[in-house]
Amino acid sequence: MSKPPFGFGPPDPDRRGDNDPSEQPSGAEAFNQLGQMLSQLGQMLSQAGSSSGPVNYDLAKQIALQNLSGSDDGKIGFASGTGDSSTAVRDAAHLAELWLDAATILPAGANTTVAWSARTWVEKTLPTWQRLCDPVAQQVSGAWMQALPEEAKQAAGPLLSMMGQMGGMAFGSQLGNALAQLAQEVLTSTEVGLPLGPANTSALLPANIEKFTEGLEVPSSEVLVFLAAREAAHQRLFAHVPWLRQRLLATVEEFARGITVDTSALESLAGQIDPSNPASIEEAMSSGLLEPKTTPEQESALKRLETLLALVEGWVDVVVAEAIGDRLPGAGALRETLRRRRATGGPAEQTFATLVGLELRPRRMRAASSLWKLVGDRHGIDKRDGLWSHPDLMPTAEDLDEPLDFADRLSDTPVLGDDFDPIAELEKTEKREAAESGSASASSASSSDSDSESGSGSDAKPDSDSSQDKGDHPTS
Repeated sequence: MSKPPFGFGPPDPDRRGDNDPSEQPSGAEAFNQLGQMLSQLGQMLSQAGSSSGPVNYDLAKQIALQNLSGSDDGKIGFASGTGDSSTAVRDAAHLAELWLDAATILPAGANTTVAWSARTWVEKTLPTWQRLCDPVAQQVSGAWMQALPEEAKQAAGPLLSMMGQMGGMAFGSQLGNALAQLAQEVLTSTEVGLPLGPANTSALLPANIEKFTEGLEVPSSEVLVFLAAREAAHQRLFAHVPWLRQRLLATVEEFARGITVDTSALESLAGQIDPSNPASIEEAMSSGLLEPKTTPEQESALKRLETLLALVEGWVDVVVAEAIGDRLPGAGALRETLRRRRATGGPAEQTFATLVGLELRPRRMRAASSLWKLVGDRHGIDKRDGLWSHPDLMPTAEDLDEPLDFADRLSDTPVLGDDFDPIAELEKTEKREAAESGSASASSASSSDSDSESGSGSDAKPDSDSSQDKGDHPTS
């Protein structure tokens, strides 16, 4: 599931044709691409000092919006139908929420449902991308700085700051182009498995859904309702499981912070670079010498993230299937299509892997779906959904291997309610133990006192007897 972030890796053999000179554009297309490159270069130079972080997000946003200009400004999907896209999205979401109420104990999580264009998606999700990309860019750029000898650092002086700005511009440019591509493919705000958009907001992208529907033999209205149900189910989890959003994003951050680059490879890299040939720099960067090394800590974070993503996607899959039931004739085909889309990944997930170094592909989603279905059938939706009340109750990776054993153990395990407060419960336990300890101490003290009193009486009796003996036997 992990890939080198920001293009620091060997070329992809599946995409080798992308750089094939025989397939390069010519004529007017080449001039158009050259114009775009020069325009982006001008933007990078004008934005050089606008950001002090590892990624120039102002530049990223500007490039992404420019790439998307005119793509869906006037039409955001389903324009041929009656009414506008926003109304169609709200109606589909309202119907989906009604059906979901009977399939889960979690109430509606979205306060509003909106139709986004690709440009709006970029603007609304950029704050979350900043949280995800900063640790990656910091680690990658920091490796270059750490690799420089102290003499070089002292000699460079102010140039180091300029190098940092240039690195932020490079990352920002790549992020902007990647977000523009991703924005034209995602169907909902939660499709990649992470809560990228604002909290309590369901968002669908009708223009992208319309393109997605073109290859299916399912009415567009059914596709819209089905995707609205998936988005609403995700929002119910993220809104009413307080720890879930933070844990997902924090695990991605933990993985990113563990990225390390073998700085000794810089010596080999330097030997491959010809200052008179700019192309040699790109070839050296993509040679794999700077490919980050996966650490045991990253492997652990990766496993936890993969399991949690599978559990989220599996739960959504089961709940939506139960909510829709036979209401939509094409629901089964749509369910399988989205399963394959999530399992195999597409250009959107490849873009995400390029940005963050992770392929957010829940490979075990089918196993998680089977587990949630089994738990629901055996114990009911109350106990199934109650497992989300605390992270310690959640199934583990091992449980996905043996769902029957997990369901059997669950029969004897009480499920904590939504009002469960682990700190308060701990304090109650401590007070109860202290009270029991105090009661035991008091009981022991009372027993000791009674023994002492009885012991004093028995001791007094022999004394009286001895005095009596003394009285019976006169002294001589």
